[in-house]
Amino acid sequence: MRHLVLLSILAAATLADAGELTLLVPDRVFDGEKMHEGWSVLVGDSKIAEAGPGVRAPDGAAVVELPGSTLMPGMIEGHSHILLHPYDETSWNDQVLLESTAERVVRASMHVQRTLMAGFTTMRDLGTEGAGYADVGVKQAIEKGVVPGPRLLVAGPAIVATGSYGPKGFRAGVSVPLGAQEADAGELVRVVREQIGNGVDVVKVYADYRWGPNGEAMPTFSEDEIRSAVATAASSGRPVSAHAATPEGMRRAVMAGVYSIEHGDGGTPEVFRLMAARGVALFPTLAAAESYAQYAGWKKGADPEPERVALKHRTFAMAREAGVVIGMGGDVGVYDHGDNADEMDLMVEYGMQPIEVLRAATSVNADVLRLPDRGRVKAGLLADLVAVQGDPSEDLASLRHVAFVMKGGVVVKKK
Repeated sequence: MRHLVLLSILAAATLADAGELTLLVPDRVFDGEKMHEGWSVLVGDSKIAEAGPGVRAPDGAAVVELPGSTLMPGMIEGHSHILLHPYDETSWNDQVLLESTAERVVRASMHVQRTLMAGFTTMRDLGTEGAGYADVGVKQAIEKGVVPGPRLLVAGPAIVATGSYGPKGFRAGVSVPLGAQEADAGELVRVVREQIGNGVDVVKVYADYRWGPNGEAMPTFSEDEIRSAVATAASSGRPVSAHAATPEGMRRAVMAGVYSIEHGDGGTPEVFRLMAARGVALFPTLAAAESYAQYAGWKKGADPEPERVALKHRTFAMAREAGVVIGMGGDVGVYDHGDNADEMDLMVEYGMQPIEVLRAATSVNADVLRLPDRGRVKAGLLADLVAVQGDPSEDLASLRHVAFVMKGGVVVKKK
């Protein structure tokens, strides 16, 4: 079945050439900010040529009718792990220790295809979890046309404080592969430079982790250490993202100049106000938290909410109240690739309006991730476009019915 999916993707790519003019005619267009009735979009040479009411097809242009659909920017997944697959299939430890890099790359090639077919034309991948720079290789394979997939922003192995990360539990003297690259104050600058040299687009640091006396999350790097990583990355034009789930870890990372906080589980009103004041975005990863709980036996709708899920509800509300920019990023890989919209469903369940969630997955993520060439339906931007059946501003379930995907002006899916 997966071989047939790949063949259909490759066949669909012949439906339009990036150099041809193509007029897309849906029922409505979500431009990344607002919904518009009666718009059409003209695409040519990999970019959007025109968008708006009254756009006509020039002589010789192809016309693609998309009845009953909403055309929108290709969605942007803000927090993913293409080298991971759900932990109810294989535990994180076993993926890191037992699966070969070759197996993991083969899996990743399928993961990126599923994500593209689900309407996500860009992904930020925040750590290979023991697979080194395999994400850089997958990105290059996509760019060369070896495998279909979204445009990738990759972080390589991510950076952790010595002694804090896993796999753990082995006797002293036993050395095992780790899920990230260790560094300390004297090494951070070198490690950041090394990762840049190996092709990362974004540097990810762990501002805290579960290394407290009783296994609880505690801060790892000092504020000055994180600041040195941020300054080094910035000198090459790259941003730094921070895994942070404690108030102090979040505070240190924000003060040090990171551009996004991942998870934010233990955030306080004070920390969220600091994030809002300094323009640091939050990727709350709601779907990962709920997936962890369900793997542990929680039956949503039947059982009381576990504390971790209840905490997510509280901190999500705090962040919104404080005015924090909230991006769409679910930590996909903890759950199935291609089900990226699970995070969007939960963002509505946790208090957002559907139109806000659509913005989060398009224009907001484009702004946060510093991608001015996408995330909106606007002349001059990349023709990364998706059509879904129905109106997702009324019902996000429409996002599960992707009828059309275009990447760089080339149709890669059309039903």
